[in-house]
Amino acid sequence: MLLAIDIGNTNITLGLWSGQEWTRQWRLRTVHDQTVDEYGVYLKALLREAGVDGQAGGRVDGAIMSSVVPPLTATFAAVCRDYLGQEALQVHAGLPTGIEVATENPAEVGADRIVNAAAAYHLYPGASIIVDMGTATTFDVVSAAGELLGVAIAPGLGLAAAALASRAAQLSRVALEAPPQAIGRNTVHSMQSGLIFGYVGLIEGLVGRITAELQERYGPIKVTVIGTGGLISLISQHTTVIEQVDPWLTLTGLRLIYELNRGGEGVRGAREQGRGGEGVRG
Repeated sequence: MLLAIDIGNTNITLGLWSGQEWTRQWRLRTVHDQTVDEYGVYLKALLREAGVDGQAGGRVDGAIMSSVVPPLTATFAAVCRDYLGQEALQVHAGLPTGIEVATENPAEVGADRIVNAAAAYHLYPGASIIVDMGTATTFDVVSAAGELLGVAIAPGLGLAAAALASRAAQLSRVALEAPPQAIGRNTVHSMQSGLIFGYVGLIEGLVGRITAELQERYGPIKVTVIGTGGLISLISQHTTVIEQVDPWLTLTGLRLIYELNRGGEGVRGAREQGRGGEGVRG
């Protein structure tokens, strides 16, 4: 089995790929000072719970990881080596991914941005915009030719909520959920409106601007908008601009990149294998 790991500032997502499907997927809280042994024991417990015990339940025989947390990059490389006996393939701008990083400085592009772009290109034909709602809210722009043209980055929804509560003396934390209406008639609903519907406006506005720039450059093309990330479900139900919702898009990108670098059939057959997300929206 393949173990795919994406290490973000807020969450670490992991998935087990059997060769045909994802058998398990996990989203864990990122703990920056956790040791190799602590993460190793945790990972082995997850694998045992999934029935991957190195015996009748199979074993992990490959690993790939992307990371935007440098201290944990080395930690998880050691976890894979010491606890799984695998050298994890690490995603970076110079690794063959099936796409071209066409930004001014490809080396500064985060591994998660590259992985998302690779997944979108192979799963959704044509130009695309990936809205990834995690620690930051990012917009990855991919051309029909498989170029990562650029990225827009905004503060994440969770960061915005925390900043509002911590910097405004009379405001406290609220549940991240939509209020009954946009016009808030109490403090909680007022904050929820600004956060949830405010981010809907942010996404719709940036998607509109990016789409206009793409169409100015390439003509009247169709641009697919894909939503992913741990917080995407909070927003996707309140807008029609997000056409596809795939919370585990990054794991799919990791799987495709692994197979590309190991000579597998995954990239060539990706579009025929289905999207693996929540399906078409709108």
